[in-house]
Amino acid sequence: MTMLFVTYPGDASMHFDRDYYLSTHLPLVLEAWGPYGLETAAAFFPAGDGADTIAVCVCGFRDEAAIPAALASPQTERVMADVKNFTDAVPTQSRAVPL
Repeated sequence: MTMLFVTYPGDASMHFDRDYYLSTHLPLVLEAWGPYGLETAAAFFPAGDGADTIAVCVCGFRDEAAIPAALASPQTERVMADVKNFTDAVPTQSRAVPL
C-alpha cells in the first residue's frame, strides 16, 4: 500500500469545518478515487498548536501507480472544487511508500 498525505497548513485562526470535512468531503474523496485504487482515508487533527498544521488526511492507495491515476482522473476536479466548502487553507500533498 502507498500512502498519500494531504496536509492543511494553518493555525487556530484559519477556517476549517471539521464536520463538513468528515461527513461530506472524505466520502466524496472515497467515491471519486476508489475506482482508481484508493482503499482507505483517515483524518487527523493535531492537538495543541499543530505545528502550523490544522488537519492531515492519510489516503491509502493499493499501489504507487494508483495515486497518479486518481489525481489525473476527471473526478479530481470535483474533489478539489469542494475544498473551498470547508477551508481557506491550500492543501499540500506528500507520498510515502513502505519499504
